Amino acid sequence: MGTKAPVATEHLQHHKDGTLWARGPLLDGKPSGYWEWFRKDGTKLRSGHFAAGEQVGEWTTYDKTGAVYKVTRIKPKPAKKG
Repeated sequence: MGTKAPVATEHLQHHKDGTLWARGPLLDGKPSGYWEWFRKDGTKLRSGHFAAGEQVGEWTTYDKTGAVYKVTRIKPKPAKKG
């Protein structure tokens, strides 16, 4: 019998006032795939991708109007030597 592939689950996190703060998939308890963070007023604050719990690729920060404020490219971490 083969090993089942892990299944991603949708993770939602809220501000103290109940509004959505962050959402994205978790895989084996680690952020994986596309994630978004929001301000209390509902506007998007930041978005980007994770792979095995590590930030990867381009991450976008948005201003209070929802327009792109800056884009940051996350450099891959060097491979660990065994």
